[in-house]
Amino acid sequence: MFCPRCGALQRPKDGRLCCTRCGCESEIGKQDKKTVTTRATRKEVVVLDGDVNVLPTTRECECPKCQNREAYWIIRQTRAADEPETRIYECTKCHTRWREY
Repeated sequence: MFCPRCGALQRPKDGRLCCTRCGCESEIGKQDKKTVTTRATRKEVVVLDGDVNVLPTTRECECPKCQNREAYWIIRQTRAADEPETRIYECTKCHTRWREY
């Protein structure tokens, strides 16, 4: 897979390996043939499914719709790992949802 002359990566071309830098060509051997298989998995995660009474509550925020001072809250990492988490609130009175970054 690497050029014996200059050490650059060789790419397959017309049944042979061709160097991308100097143009040197060589035969494709058994050690150069690789098969990579990937398996995609898809999971579905339910964050809130109807029964929010099991979530923690806070009195430290105010609902933007009804000005209620109590809300359920959860924390999710919605951005990069070096960014702070996102707090998601749901009003206990009118069930309005909002975020705080």
